[in-house]
Amino acid sequence: MRKSKSKKNGFITFLFSCLGCVILALLACFLAFRLSLSAPDSKAQAKSVRLEIPSGASIQKIAGLLADEGLIRSDKAFYLAARFPFLSFRKEVPVMKSGYYSVNSSMGALQIMQLFESGLQDYTKVSVPEGLTIRKIAALLEKKGICSAQDFIAASCNPSLLESYSIPAESFEGFLFPDTYFFSPEMDAEAVVSIMVESFFKRIADLPYFSGRSPSQFYEDLVLASIVEREYRLADEAPLIASVFRNRMDVGAGLYSCATIEYIITEIQGKPHPDVITYDDLKIDSPYNTYKWAALPPSPISNPGMVALRAVADTPKTDYFYFTLTDSNAGSHTFSKSFNAHVKAGTNFKTKKSENN
Repeated sequence: MRKSKSKKNGFITFLFSCLGCVILALLACFLAFRLSLSAPDSKAQAKSVRLEIPSGASIQKIAGLLADEGLIRSDKAFYLAARFPFLSFRKEVPVMKSGYYSVNSSMGALQIMQLFESGLQDYTKVSVPEGLTIRKIAALLEKKGICSAQDFIAASCNPSLLESYSIPAESFEGFLFPDTYFFSPEMDAEAVVSIMVESFFKRIADLPYFSGRSPSQFYEDLVLASIVEREYRLADEAPLIASVFRNRMDVGAGLYSCATIEYIITEIQGKPHPDVITYDDLKIDSPYNTYKWAALPPSPISNPGMVALRAVADTPKTDYFYFTLTDSNAGSHTFSKSFNAHVKAGTNFKTKKSENN
């Protein structure tokens, strides 16, 4: 009887020993699993990597990308933690959004999952100044690593994309709103164009004047705004410059805008920006030459900002037909009603400048 009882106690002890070993083994496995989810580097040794998560990438694919960059300890542990959320005390499988992210090797695997779930991507800040052309914006975007200049120019002339915005033109010149944007690196060029165009239409919605204009009238206004953009230096003078051009258009006179000559030289002829406009330049045979033709150019010569757009939308009534730069440091102009007064203002400026030199 005692022997039987002793065997029974021994068996129970054996079972508890086995159970204890199993528990210890499971605990060891769990601790090893948790360790494999920890950050591979300390903050002092950490590196930051800009990582692209492709659209439709599987958890296994994402784990492999992270492992290849040394951002996680184990791709298998990352996969298991994401695929079987109870292992990491999560309620459900994470939905990781595609895009570009800045991932630091001091982040644990679970932190990285949360980052991808949040969709807080690593954007590149791009400030597009007022008055740039499509070609110059394209060069800026390429320099910032957003898209190639060639792709952006092609997207800006895409007939289907132009038609989708009901723009009756051969390009988006004039419709690419100058602003500060946050783009993802290597974005689709058409997506970049769309963002800028949508920003344009959103901003001009604040100017009721344009809502009452026909498509052809609006396009003429945009062409005029693109010229004003390239002519003004002081914001409070932009409306006066617009008034000069409108007054000249009303009487069928040429706009005589040097900005249009610069456009011909730099954008059409592909030459460097001229230091001075010569008399020979004023004779260039081009529909953009406002010294030769008494009409607006066929399309915008720049992408105007709100100052120029407001100047055209709310042009004051004046008697001015001329303006000339009379303070190169301040960038201010003198506005004149007659040609004689215009010549006198220019002569006085040249005399004063000569005396200062």
